[in-house]
Amino acid sequence: MLGSAGFDHGATNDSDAVLRPRRVKKMDPPEPGAEQEAPAAPVDVDVDAAVLLLGAGVTAATHPLLYVKLLIQQVEHLFKRDDLQTSLRKVVKETSHEMIIQCLSRVATHPLHVMSVRCMAQFVGREVKYSGMIRCITSIFKEEGVAGFYVGLMPHMLGELLFLWGCNLLSHLINTYAVDESFSQASAVRSYTKFVMGVAVSVLTYPFMLVADLMAVNNCGLAAGLPPRSPVFKSWLRCWNHLSLKGHLFRGSSLFFRRVPVTSLPSLHD
Repeated sequence: MLGSAGFDHGATNDSDAVLRPRRVKKMDPPEPGAEQEAPAAPVDVDVDAAVLLLGAGVTAATHPLLYVKLLIQQVEHLFKRDDLQTSLRKVVKETSHEMIIQCLSRVATHPLHVMSVRCMAQFVGREVKYSGMIRCITSIFKEEGVAGFYVGLMPHMLGELLFLWGCNLLSHLINTYAVDESFSQASAVRSYTKFVMGVAVSVLTYPFMLVADLMAVNNCGLAAGLPPRSPVFKSWLRCWNHLSLKGHLFRGSSLFFRRVPVTSLPSLHD
């Protein structure tokens, strides 16, 4: 008993310390006149600092990557612009070479074109003046000289050059800017672009070909090139003006329909 009593008063057992209820010191009630302090709000200084440091670290880590990305985009844009300029220069260079070849071939073959047009035009008056190549050459040379073989050369050449440049440039612009690379049929569309542009541009250059053919027959001794069927023109510009005033610049351009010139409507009193 003494031992146990001494043990109880001299030392504390762990189990007894756990089981023994703790004494809580009672706080004195506040005095009536004393101000009560509000409970302090929790401060998240440490959390905010951690988030700030984390954001700064991520920004510092990704900033070089963003810079590299922007740099790559700028380089790609420059390369793309250089490619477009290079391709445009290539088209201009190739078209210039084609233009030279076209001009030389037109000068070489235009006499044959004049003879063929006159052979077809003599059907209007049922004439036989140009019945063969040898007779065509001798008749033109005797009556008009060497210049007779190149009547209507200028409008014909201008029409072909406008057709060449218009077709090539429009095809290049459409294939470069209008056809998207992501389109699955982009290659097929590009293969038909030049053909479609050729058809469209040929409609615009048709008046040049018409004036060239009329000048090849004009005042050559055939009924189709003399009044009253056709006036006599001193130059192809006057022929152009005459057709423009009459509304005949596109006559014969349609394969299935005949163009009727627009004239003044008849009066209602007629």
